Amino acid sequence: MFPTILRDPDAAKKLFETIIDSPNGRRSMSRLARTCRAMCEPALNVLWRELDSLLPIISLFPNTLMKRARRPGLGLAKAPNAEDWSRVLAYGERVRRIAYIESSPSVSPSIFAIIAENRPVQYILPHLQQLIWRVDTAAGLQRCTIFLNPELQSLVLEVSTRIPQLATFLAEVCSTTQLSSFSFTSPTSLPDTFTDILRSHNTLEKLVLVAPGALASTVGQWAASLPMLRVLELDLTGRSVIAVEGFFDDIAASGASTPSDASSDSGVFSADEIDFTEIRKSSLRLTGDLRSGGAFTDLRQLSLTGEVANIAVFLKHLTSNLTHLELVIEDPPDMADWQDLSGLICERFSKSLLSLRINATGSSRFNELVRSTSRGGDPPCRHLPLQHFTSLPSLLRLEIDLPESVLFHNSDLQAVAQACPNIETLRLCPMARFPTSSGPSLTLEGVAVLTRGCKRLQTLALVLDAHTESEETFNSLDVSSRSLLRLHVGHSVVNDSLQSTILLSHLAPYLETIKWFHEKNRPGYVEANATGWQKVSDWLPHMQGMRLMERARAVHLTTQKPETREQSVDATVTRTTADKSLQAKPRLVQRQVQVSPKLIDRSTEVKPELVSMSIDATPSIMDTSVDATPAVIHQSVSVRPNMVSTEVDASVCTETKAISAIQTLTFEESNTVNQYADPFYAFPSVIPAVLAGLLTFACRILTSYPLTIPMHMLDKSLSILHAQPKEGNNSSSEKHELRPSPVHSVSSSTSELLDHDIPPVCL
Repeated sequence: MFPTILRDPDAAKKLFETIIDSPNGRRSMSRLARTCRAMCEPALNVLWRELDSLLPIISLFPNTLMKRARRPGLGLAKAPNAEDWSRVLAYGERVRRIAYIESSPSVSPSIFAIIAENRPVQYILPHLQQLIWRVDTAAGLQRCTIFLNPELQSLVLEVSTRIPQLATFLAEVCSTTQLSSFSFTSPTSLPDTFTDILRSHNTLEKLVLVAPGALASTVGQWAASLPMLRVLELDLTGRSVIAVEGFFDDIAASGASTPSDASSDSGVFSADEIDFTEIRKSSLRLTGDLRSGGAFTDLRQLSLTGEVANIAVFLKHLTSNLTHLELVIEDPPDMADWQDLSGLICERFSKSLLSLRINATGSSRFNELVRSTSRGGDPPCRHLPLQHFTSLPSLLRLEIDLPESVLFHNSDLQAVAQACPNIETLRLCPMARFPTSSGPSLTLEGVAVLTRGCKRLQTLALVLDAHTESEETFNSLDVSSRSLLRLHVGHSVVNDSLQSTILLSHLAPYLETIKWFHEKNRPGYVEANATGWQKVSDWLPHMQGMRLMERARAVHLTTQKPETREQSVDATVTRTTADKSLQAKPRLVQRQVQVSPKLIDRSTEVKPELVSMSIDATPSIMDTSVDATPAVIHQSVSVRPNMVSTEVDASVCTETKAISAIQTLTFEESNTVNQYADPFYAFPSVIPAVLAGLLTFACRILTSYPLTIPMHMLDKSLSILHAQPKEGNNSSSEKHELRPSPVHSVSSSTSELLDHDIPPVCL
């Protein structure tokens, strides 16, 4: 359910505007937009309504297009396509005001060419109403044409150099838009065809011209011919009185002539004819068709900059009912010119003027800044008299902020109280600084004069010396203001904090806010005064509560019912009476008043936004086949033991040694031996060794070979028995092989025999 305040769009808009104008308001508004969807749209509309730069718009492009993602002001690396413009166009519809400064390096000039060539629509900011454009070159001026749309209402153009293409640009502006407000500021003169170009723009309500040539008679005639002009701002700085008078040379007084004024008479017999001009004017005045004479009769707000004498000359030509007047003057003004200006304002605009603001020009403030920063001593203080304001009964706001004319007296406050009884806001140089030797002349006694005469005073800002002079102020209840709520004392002096608190509680018992300068680094800071005003701020709420309680008790006592008693009175009348008749016939006047109310038929379509959406709730089903056939692996395992065949030499190691047993006999003895020769001595001595080797070989053959052949054959037989046919019709194609053990030392003939089907042989 939406919050209650969001049900009223106007109330929600006012709330968001208040939030965004507060300190860190844009950050708070962006967080509020992300809070909930109900606040998102109105918060985003307020957040994107006014932009001080083009940088937020450029940052809406995707980061892939940026030259540097963290610095979108450097431009785009490539041209965006249609999809990249979606966010730019969506948020561009919310923008109502945007500003561009060419001298600022925050936005690269190359981005404008990319936008102009690749924009999917003609106006990327279709609802833009106010455009502020500050340029130095002709190229920067040409970039402005991208944002000219039919809904543009206000154009603020500031050109720092002379641009020959200015007239062409103004012609394009007039052909594209229908402005209600136009402002042009430049140190160079206006184009020669300025009035001819803008003559078709008869819908202007606000015109600001701060440039040489703005006081030309043609410009004055064109400005006076605008039927809807309500706000005018001109710069009279450095102009002579004759130049100011020339602004009104070509302006004809409205209603001063009639169509029948023209005559072809040569003038010979003019003295004998009757002049009917005044008779015609009288008849038109009776019927209400005669328009008042003077220039700019429908003007309501006027802002003038320049010397006081020039401003006074300009105001003499106006007969309009001004409601807001802002004057930017050279400070200090000439006292004679100031007196003439004050009297002229009260004479011409006393019944209509609601607001009067008087400020100083930039050159005056610059001079004051140079004096304050240099070591030239205390700043000068001059008196600005306000006694020349005689009658401004409708004035609600009076603000004076000058750097040098900052000295006011209690008599000035008394003059303001008499001339402006309905004033609500009064500011008299609240930023002023006074030398330590001579402080401000205003006191709380002067404030008492204001509270007595101005019963609607709500805001008061001035610099004073908070001390009391007499006790008459405490004894009068007329000085107590019910409306004064805000007080700004600036660098005011306070010596006795308690006494000042008591007097303030008497003068303003409903005061809500009191402000003063407490920054130590601020020029003119005095620690004793800041400490004193801090005490006043702490004590004032308690004193106000006690003051209101005492007054409520006093009012209750004064309103008690008096004592009464009964008493008889002899009311017998002894005088003689006579009857007299008197005819009283009233005078009757019949008047018919036709009252026809203006009726407006408006139809409002209250059609809720409906969104139809279909949702497919069918569960997604997927068929997946799973092979669940178990993996079968046929593997033959040899279970024969590892047999090691080792050759053992079983032959008897015999050694045959021949021993020479020949005895050397003498010839005679040898003959004796030969006589007994044995026949066995004829066999050689190696025969026993050969026989022993044959015997060993035969034993090995007869022992090892019969045992080797059956083991291999047995292994093959077991492998054949373990082999089973596979599943299905396919027969097993397993191959069974008997591999000889690598440790067997059998001959190649034995391996060849095992590869054939040879039945086992057992020996």
